[in-house]
Amino acid sequence: MKKLSCLLSLGALLILSGSISGQEPPKSAKDVVKTQSYVSIDPVPRGKDFQIAVVLSIDSAYHMNSHKPADAYLIPTTLTPQLPEGFKVTDTTYPPGQDRKFPFSPDKPLNVYSGTVTLRMKLTAENNAPLGATPIPITLRYQACNQSACLPPVKIPVTAQVKVAAASAVGHSEHPEIFKKD
Repeated sequence: MKKLSCLLSLGALLILSGSISGQEPPKSAKDVVKTQSYVSIDPVPRGKDFQIAVVLSIDSAYHMNSHKPADAYLIPTTLTPQLPEGFKVTDTTYPPGQDRKFPFSPDKPLNVYSGTVTLRMKLTAENNAPLGATPIPITLRYQACNQSACLPPVKIPVTAQVKVAAASAVGHSEHPEIFKKD
């Protein structure tokens, strides 16, 4: 009984020392990145081009590989839309990452995203796009890492809400802070 009591005390002490030293347990990879989607025009007239932006807010203790990571074995960040009928993607643009060195890769910098990053997709609402509010599901795939370890890669759902109007409608620009001219 005395051994069990000593082991429990030692275990509690180890847990407390981890808390005191500021070490946190690893997060779930899905909790590392918060997303928000934006549409460039409201409403989107049929036959017109528009953009969807997915803004990523990455936990400050983590980074993720850019869309063009430094090595082929690293998992790139990607957006994959599941388009409803009547929509077509014409381009997806990813910002350049930052080259950074980490303790686990001291000789070779890795190309990563950190902080806030905006990914953009250019689309067309074709003449047969359904009128009214249409959700466009998108899958964000990434692998998040901290200074010492990588979490498993994940795919998280993101939805952009697009309002489609007749071809004769006038669409108004939305969110100029996100869709500024490059």
